[in-house]
Amino acid sequence: MFRKSIRQKIVGIATGLIILAVITSLLSMVLASQVGHLLDELTNRYIPAYGHLARVNVRSLERALAMRRMMVARMQADEAGYAAAQKTFEEIAPIIKQEADAARKLIDAIINDPRTPSDNATLGRIDDRIDNIVNDLLVRLEDENATLLRQIEARDIAAAKQTTIRSDALRDEFNARIDAVRADMLSQVASAAKTVTTAQQRTIIISAVVTGIAAILGFLFAMLVGSGITRPVMKLLEGTREVEAGRLDGSITITTQDEIGQLSAAFNRMIETLRQNQRIRETFGRYINPRIAEGLLEQPAIAATEGQRRIMTVMFCDMKGFTRLSEGVTPRGLVKIMNLYLSTMSEPIHAQRGIIDKYIGDAIMAYWGAPFIEESEQAHLASLAAIDMIGRVAQLRKELPELLGVRAIPAECDVRIGIATGEALVGSIGSEFMMSYTVLGDTVNLASRLEGANKFYNSRCLISEATAAACEPTIALREIDRLVVLGQTQQQTVFEIMGRTEELTPAQAALRQHYSDGLTAYRAQRWDDAANAFAAALAAVPGDGPTTAMMARVAALRQQPPAADWDGAWHLEHK
Repeated sequence: MFRKSIRQKIVGIATGLIILAVITSLLSMVLASQVGHLLDELTNRYIPAYGHLARVNVRSLERALAMRRMMVARMQADEAGYAAAQKTFEEIAPIIKQEADAARKLIDAIINDPRTPSDNATLGRIDDRIDNIVNDLLVRLEDENATLLRQIEARDIAAAKQTTIRSDALRDEFNARIDAVRADMLSQVASAAKTVTTAQQRTIIISAVVTGIAAILGFLFAMLVGSGITRPVMKLLEGTREVEAGRLDGSITITTQDEIGQLSAAFNRMIETLRQNQRIRETFGRYINPRIAEGLLEQPAIAATEGQRRIMTVMFCDMKGFTRLSEGVTPRGLVKIMNLYLSTMSEPIHAQRGIIDKYIGDAIMAYWGAPFIEESEQAHLASLAAIDMIGRVAQLRKELPELLGVRAIPAECDVRIGIATGEALVGSIGSEFMMSYTVLGDTVNLASRLEGANKFYNSRCLISEATAAACEPTIALREIDRLVVLGQTQQQTVFEIMGRTEELTPAQAALRQHYSDGLTAYRAQRWDDAANAFAAALAAVPGDGPTTAMMARVAALRQQPPAADWDGAWHLEHK
């Protein structure tokens, strides 16, 4: 019964407000229609009538000017000028009559319209005055003009001057009477405008009053049922805010058995479900990349098992010295090392919007590409992540002994990174028991081989030519070599990431230049020039790994020169 009462009160409030809204709308429509009609009369009758009267005055002056031009042309024997002025004079005469008739027609329409208030008496007098001016004064003026034309035609200049004086007097009287009519008409226009403004203000006031009454009544109706509805609703609102803030510990006390009580019970069940989902998310969020999970939920199409060919950038990162480091560490200590290392190296990947595909022992596989980021960004972001990962090595070396509680670790750790960009198969891959959203293909293999190639050059980060082309404007690179990696037959131009372009030091710039000179001489089999250039590179940055490796290779090729068809590419036979 209580539920029904609430429903009835809500329906009553809605019905009352609807009735008030309908009354307000109807009243506003009636008042707006009246204002619209008044405004239409002002715009389409009063103002145009005044405009016609103003043009009567202007046309009269134009006709007088044409008459004087005719006289001047006749005195100067300018037949062409006389004809042009006469044509203008004759064309204006009917226009004056038309303008006066148009003004009278509009005034009559105002007088005959009973729907709008107007000073019909004054308007009637204006109409009569226009009629007298047109039928009396204008006729007399036309007679004088006709006499003047005959005198001009007869070249009776003396008589024409006298007639001109009389014509000017009549025209001045005509203009004065027209000006008086215009002044009275302008007063009627102002009065009509004031009437429109008053009607508008009355409409606004009445609408505001009716709207205020509706608001007050609605507020009173709401207060009548508010005590039974707002209290539990406020509790629901507080609970919702707690959920919005991520606090899922509380619940709502149910105090009624109506719809609000049922809603509160449903809300409590929802909170319990959210608690369970939160526990699941916290547990499995560490095993499944959250961005992949969100993508699979928001874009189910990416979960298709067929896979898609896309341009992707793939990164492999391995921990140098891990084998020696793990030999003298307990299993628990090794887990601590791995967790610290993987966390340290994973943060830059997350920061640069990369997707960590998997951890393979101490190796990290990650990728950048659609549908998570745009193709134009992926190589740049991967390179920035690599720079940040390399920059964290020094801090990692300090934290590892503290983590294990020793003064020094048995081997100095470092990272080896390989990055490749190219076409790869992307999609959900696996079996009916377990699926993984991952990337496959030659690009993945190339990134893995480049990571391993760091061993031969004692470098930290090698990238493919496609990656270098995509990130070169903002990333400082150095061409290292041309390689044919294990498992592939095509040679790859390999580059090393030196840092951000704006952060390149003079020593690094000199190293890059000397190394490039040495590489050019090396490929041309000018062994002495190559050795000198590489020596200069080592002088710029002592201990540089790629330079040391190339000097050793040059020394070996001096002893045993390559075959005649040697193309300068180096074949890696091991991972």
